[in-house]
Amino acid sequence: MAEVQALSAKNAEEAEALRIKYLSKKGEITALMNDFRSVPAELKKEVGMRINELKAAAQEKINALKEAACVQEAAAPGIDLTRTPYPIPLGTRHPLTIVKNEIVDIFSRLGFTLAEGPEVEDDWHVYSSMNFADDHPARDMQDTFFVETHPDIILRSHTSSVQARVMESTQPPIRVICPGRVYRNEAISARAHCFFHQVEGLYVDRNVSFTDLKQVLLLFAQEMFGPDTKIRLRPSYFPFTEPSAEMDVSCTLCGGKGCSLCKGAGWLEILGCGMVDPAVLEASGIDSTQYTGYAFGMGIERIANLKYQVKDLRMFSENDVRFLDEFVSA
Repeated sequence: MAEVQALSAKNAEEAEALRIKYLSKKGEITALMNDFRSVPAELKKEVGMRINELKAAAQEKINALKEAACVQEAAAPGIDLTRTPYPIPLGTRHPLTIVKNEIVDIFSRLGFTLAEGPEVEDDWHVYSSMNFADDHPARDMQDTFFVETHPDIILRSHTSSVQARVMESTQPPIRVICPGRVYRNEAISARAHCFFHQVEGLYVDRNVSFTDLKQVLLLFAQEMFGPDTKIRLRPSYFPFTEPSAEMDVSCTLCGGKGCSLCKGAGWLEILGCGMVDPAVLEASGIDSTQYTGYAFGMGIERIANLKYQVKDLRMFSENDVRFLDEFVSA
């Protein structure tokens, strides 16, 4: 017992060495406990009590030495006790994730549910079911990435393939929002990339009209860009919608008065939309005489560009910490 009480240590390493010497599986006190079986029966009670007292005293002494060593080391010059234990700065969500989540949140409050699908798809879900003709330019190698050994397998060029899968497996009413990454064989520049991100929406039910589509898109634009935002719809063409339109919003910088961002027009294009073509409904097993629907799609990078005034599309995929740090509080 006297030996235990006289133990000393200058630092935590020496205190740990004492623990190993006396209390480890091969320590001196542990060895005493292993020899306990050879003690005569009439002495077992007293000897057992003494060994337990010795072990407890050694444990208490070594713990005290460790604690004293830690306090001494913490008080050493050059150690800042107020410094955070995690010196690595916290990160933030990527700006595209921030915008995607905001878009999904807006449409979820309008009754849309989230739907996702594979990025490596087949021709049917990406093109044929969406009413693309066999000779449509989008099928050309200039736009689509094909898998060389399987010509029918491609990297999806739009998230409409998710809509096709939903319509195949679900009967109306259908109201989904489909975000995801898409791929197109384009030269990388400040205004284009070989991959980008889309959000598409689909609503199919009885008596769905273009007026319903316009009202939903107006509510979205005002939630995303502010309550004073105005929209306009211009006639356009898409194989999977008829009639089709492109939607502009009043410039987020000048409010429609004209500036360098909108090139003096006062309007900025943000998405395409239209009523689902009956051929698309029929291809997915939905009776076009009973149901109608609308669809819309937008590029997340495009919305992020307008929201944060990012002029170079490549910045979203270069992982430059200086750029990402701008969104810490977003």
